[in-house]
Amino acid sequence: MDLKQYVTIVQDWPKPGIVFKDITTLMDNGAAYKYATDQIVEYARDKQIDLVVGPEARGFIIGCPVAYSLEVGFAPVRKEGKLPRETIKVEYGLEYGKDVLTIHKDAIKPGQRVLITDDLLATGGTIEATIKLVEELGGIVAGIAFLIELTDLDGKDKLNGYDVLTLMSF
Repeated sequence: MDLKQYVTIVQDWPKPGIVFKDITTLMDNGAAYKYATDQIVEYARDKQIDLVVGPEARGFIIGCPVAYSLEVGFAPVRKEGKLPRETIKVEYGLEYGKDVLTIHKDAIKPGQRVLITDDLLATGGTIEATIKLVEELGGIVAGIAFLIELTDLDGKDKLNGYDVLTLMSF
């Protein structure tokens, strides 16, 4: 299935000069969403995944159905102040400033094999921060899966040494 036909390209959103890749049109097509999810599940199946982790919010959209299919749990990575129990955090750089991501301190047990999922690999900052959280808790990043990679932003360069799947490249 050509998943690109289900991604809507939106010019100048959220600001002039940005060419936004809208995955909501992939998600609202049941067959395409199932196909994309199944592709990530097949990628992960032989990796002995114990847990799926995804950053908010689109990492949840990708990761939860994958975790369900693999019959493993899902742990959310959220912005600071959004998780109710004790967390660990990592600060990471954005194009204009910094942000903080957190995960519950007890979300990952040492040695657990983790699949990280998100919708889009752009500059790689969010996933790099997510990797740091997983590894700080003793998790092993067994794979990282994305629907889309924006190849001109070189985010994959930050993921050297990790097993990465992307279903589409733009």
